[in-house]
This record gives sequence, structure tokens and C-alpha cells, in this order.
Amino acid sequence: MAGRTVYYTATTLDGFIADPSDSLAWLFVQDIDQSAPLGYEPFIADIGALVMGSTTYEWLHRHLAATGEPWLYAQPAWVMTHRDLPRIDGADVRFASGDVADVHAAMVAAAGEKDVWVVGGGDLAGQLADAGLLEEVIVSVAPVTLGSGRPLLPRRLQLRVRETARNGDFVETRYAVEGPGEWREGAGA
Repeated sequence: MAGRTVYYTATTLDGFIADPSDSLAWLFVQDIDQSAPLGYEPFIADIGALVMGSTTYEWLHRHLAATGEPWLYAQPAWVMTHRDLPRIDGADVRFASGDVADVHAAMVAAAGEKDVWVVGGGDLAGQLADAGLLEEVIVSVAPVTLGSGRPLLPRRLQLRVRETARNGDFVETRYAVEGPGEWREGAGA
């Protein structure tokens, strides 16, 4: 099942991927097995390219600068931004602006037979979904609520559950993206 565009992320029970100040502190205190079936290790093995929004990139830049850690990814990474952002030494980062659909083909080509990972940004994942380019969503839901913050996916989408598992503190679910969520009042199942 390679060659897909996949939004892989963690969220709080109330649907936020980061708090209002873009902190992920809630995430790092959770118990998770990175090698579990829907865990990070098997996931990243099938990734050939990445795309992220500028907020995610800036968070990574700050985190790596503060910890002295190197860039985390061997794959090429696109950063969707309308601003000039600092580069990270040793990182294959390609800055792009405009419609993400216009750069998607380059990401897919760079990924080869592997998947494109939408690393962060619910709005970025939503833009790909709007263009019909987001094929899968994999979400790890933590038993935490924030009350506000960066939403998981600020769009109406129709998804189909493909797989679910428990991993430590998380409930993980793989969804196929079926299309925009279009419901009419009074329409029954």
C-alpha cells in the first residue's frame, strides 16, 4: 500500500495537536511503544518524503536548537510557508509557497514507491484533502484534553475506519479518506 499521502499525528481526546502556544508537552508524557504496529518505527520505514507547515517546522527548529539534536529525517522535506525561515544544517528541506497541490507531484516523485507524510498541521492536511490528495489519516488519541489549541483537522471529511489498536496510553486508528464531509439535515443512514 505504498505511494500514498498520509497524515500521521497524535491528538488529544478533544481534538488538538498542540496547545494554544504550539506546545507538545502533553504528548511527551504519554506511554507509547514506537515499534507497535501503528507506531512510529514501522510508519517511518515506509516514508519517502515529508511535508509540513511553517509552524511545525519552526517548532522543530527551536526544539533542535535547544537540544542540540540533529535533523530527524533522511527523507526530503517540504515546508509550506509564505515567509523566509532559517535553514537547519544537514537537512534536505525545500521551502515552497502557494497551493500545496502544485507541489504535491514533486513530493510524490521524491517519495518514489514510498509514502508522503503530512507531518504536522491540521490545516495543511485539510488543504491536501480539499484537493483530493490526502488518502489516509492515522491518529493516535491520548487521554488528555486541552480545551483549545491547534485543531487536528479543521475540515469536514468523510473517513472510513480501516484499523484500530491500543498502544500504551493511546488509541490508534487508521482511516481511509473517502472525501469531503457533506451531510444534509434530516438525511438518515
